[in-house]
Amino acid sequence: MEKEEERILRNLGWKGKGLIMSAYDAETNGHPHMDNPDDRKKEGSLRFYKPKFSYIFCDMDGTLLNSNSQITSTTAKALREASSRGVKVVIATGKTRPAVISALKMADLSGKDAIISEFSPGVFLQGLLVYGRQGREIFRRNLDPNVCREAFLYSLEHKIPLIAFSEDRCLTLFDHPLVDSLHTVYHEPKAEVIPSVELLLASVDIQKLIFLDTTEGVANTLRPYWAGATRDRATVVQAVPDMLEIVPPGSSKGSGVTMLLDHLGVTAKEIMAIGDGENDVEMLELASLGIALSNGSEKAKAVADVIGASNDEDGVADAIYRYAF
Repeated sequence: MEKEEERILRNLGWKGKGLIMSAYDAETNGHPHMDNPDDRKKEGSLRFYKPKFSYIFCDMDGTLLNSNSQITSTTAKALREASSRGVKVVIATGKTRPAVISALKMADLSGKDAIISEFSPGVFLQGLLVYGRQGREIFRRNLDPNVCREAFLYSLEHKIPLIAFSEDRCLTLFDHPLVDSLHTVYHEPKAEVIPSVELLLASVDIQKLIFLDTTEGVANTLRPYWAGATRDRATVVQAVPDMLEIVPPGSSKGSGVTMLLDHLGVTAKEIMAIGDGENDVEMLELASLGIALSNGSEKAKAVADVIGASNDEDGVADAIYRYAF
């Protein structure tokens, strides 16, 4: 492509460098990621630039999705453009795979040869379910059933909704508007109401739990209590302020990404990661370039190489056009 550009420019009497060679020079002579941080590539121009990364690992809530839990047309266009240049976009999220497929379908980004499908690699449920080549499961880790039992008894006693995540299913003990919002707003599968704790625990293996409450309720009551109650049997983590997740100890999105990279034969030097939450910290630390969006948690921003635009300012698109090429 460089030779073709050179021929065209020569015929036009142009004596300087073309876009392709200028991009190559920038990559060679400066820092590979941040040589010209203000040099945002224009939409539609990525075909003139060499990708700096083989993979982009991207979070969903608060990152790829804006505050309305939607992907904007600008972000969708950036993802398609990066993908057309051979950069593989992999989702790393606390969501189920069906939730991701549902959310991306709205932007025409799901299906065969799109960003996500049932045949795509990906990291789901905070790294507790990892799918490799052809979308086949390569890792699964379950939560201690005793922790699950205690959490559901607490949910019943305090009337605080709790959701169990089991692969592609969501289960709960009672209906609640916040439970409905997990489906209507966050695209998760509609929660199945199970009549008793013991029946629920006997019917599925649970990877993680989510308490749904107000931001204040999570910060002031749920998180302090469950950080102590789980002891070394589980870990609490937050992706959004009004939800508290309980996951197996030592698990993280970053460990799931590491496992997937090993499976794919890819090194961390080949990836850029974009996230916003404390659950993205290990992934951002692992990547060659970790970008935390400006709407993100202080923990995520503290470990990031770059602080990007917010999710309501097309932060993922901005990161792709600034740093990925």
